[in-house]
Amino acid sequence: MVNKNFIKLFEESFKENWDHLAMSDYATKTDYTYKQVAEEVAKMHLLFKELGIKEGETISLVGKNTPAWAITFISVVTYGAVIVPILQDFHPDDIQHVVNHSDSSLLFLSDNIWENIDESKVNNLRGIFSYSEFRCLYQGPGETIQKTMKQLDALFAERYPNGLTKEDVVYSNRTNDEMVVLNYTSGSTGFSKGVMLNGNAFMGNIDFMFEHTNLSSKTGRKKLLTFLPLAHVYGCTLDFLGQITSGSHITFLNRVPSPKILLKALEEVQPDVIFTVPLIIEKVYKAMIVPLLEKASTQAAMAIPELRDKMYAEISNKLYNAFGGKFIEIVLGGAGVNAEVDEFLCKIKFPFTVGYGMTECAPLISYCSKDQHKVGSAGILLTNMEAKIVSDDPENIAGELLVKGPNVMMGYYKNPEATAAAFTEDGWMRTGDMATMDSEKHIFLKGRCKNMILGASGQNIYPETIEAKISNLPFIQECVVIARESKLVALVYPDFAAMDENNVSRDELDVIMEENRKTINKSLASYEAITKMVIFPNEFEKTAKKNIKRYLYEGL
Repeated sequence: MVNKNFIKLFEESFKENWDHLAMSDYATKTDYTYKQVAEEVAKMHLLFKELGIKEGETISLVGKNTPAWAITFISVVTYGAVIVPILQDFHPDDIQHVVNHSDSSLLFLSDNIWENIDESKVNNLRGIFSYSEFRCLYQGPGETIQKTMKQLDALFAERYPNGLTKEDVVYSNRTNDEMVVLNYTSGSTGFSKGVMLNGNAFMGNIDFMFEHTNLSSKTGRKKLLTFLPLAHVYGCTLDFLGQITSGSHITFLNRVPSPKILLKALEEVQPDVIFTVPLIIEKVYKAMIVPLLEKASTQAAMAIPELRDKMYAEISNKLYNAFGGKFIEIVLGGAGVNAEVDEFLCKIKFPFTVGYGMTECAPLISYCSKDQHKVGSAGILLTNMEAKIVSDDPENIAGELLVKGPNVMMGYYKNPEATAAAFTEDGWMRTGDMATMDSEKHIFLKGRCKNMILGASGQNIYPETIEAKISNLPFIQECVVIARESKLVALVYPDFAAMDENNVSRDELDVIMEENRKTINKSLASYEAITKMVIFPNEFEKTAKKNIKRYLYEGL
């Protein structure tokens, strides 16, 4: 049951943490206290008021994660308007489509995005703004936005002659059942839908963070380094909203999070909690841990129990220090964790855990602390959520996972057909994921329903599980498993960097891939056997969330 008002959380946090640091930009070394954030929000509210923006109007936001991006997001929500965060990796045509489809009246963006936007193709916009410099880039016919912008400082001085005080921080009274965020998915099926999320959906997540985890700062202010895309709800809720509403200090990386850049920033910031996707830790594991494990001396030590335990502790400590050396736990979400990496991290007792969710649940469905994590699990069902598996034996036979609870979306914007298809007649939301769930409510994901391949004898085959195993084999960067004439084929994009390092030629690669095929088949059921590995010359096309657009390759 959600009792607190989502918008009022910002009020409370600003007042309670007035003089504390709220945000920092890692790239520019710019800092904002909660008071300074509140002042910027107040200016934005004055602008909206002067422009006659009404509560419930939609306003789009696209660009890099920065304090200015975050302040714009907060300003829109606390004014009572609806924010439409758009992933900056969207193609300009898709950005324009979202702006139009969402009926946005204003668009805030970074300058590099503005260069690729054709204002003649965004139909209903009254104005376009640079959020980094807070200036008007475009005003629609008959608008006087640029004139209003020039008067804004004078309007602020008139409204707050003694400066903004805590008592002046009073935000919208919109209720939790009203939409606050319209988030467009970047689905791997090629279609983008607008997910309507209300205050209850975010409060369901934030309440859980406050009451059942150590991920927020209600028990003491926390430091975070955010590098996930905040336009995606995983990063937005856990790395941003759940933190700014509870007094944390967020440092925005504001750079492409390559392993080299990210590890340096983590060393400097030393965050208390880290939210990331499995790919980041899998890359570090592959670069830092695998070469160590392959050494003859390491393998010899692993054969002796006493030395093995000592080696595990040393590896865990090395990995812990690489990620800053101060964190409570690393939370992995947004995609499934590679089974080999999951098992190894558990063996060395590395402080990580796995969460699972989707945009339609803002995002959490399951999570558990590092001490409760089970290998292969995507966490424990949240205490405020219900779930059931459409299966005669939910603990052992996978079926579609259905959920209910406050986190669940209102529906898809202007898409009643898709909304109806997303729910059962008795109100359960279809996740589209195949899963099992044990007696402790640990959820074990098997794959997407739409990706499941039916074997020749009626067996259910989950290509994601096979792909995770194949990706661990030598000289493989990524792969897609597809069905050809009732037989499984793996499309493989090679690890060309590893080939160069080991002087592996293209001709040798074919031989290696055939050996890889034989190796992987030893670990698969007979009906899952890979009959052929096909070298794919280019990296697979992906969504903004870095999920492979599987539908592009299924007919190959």
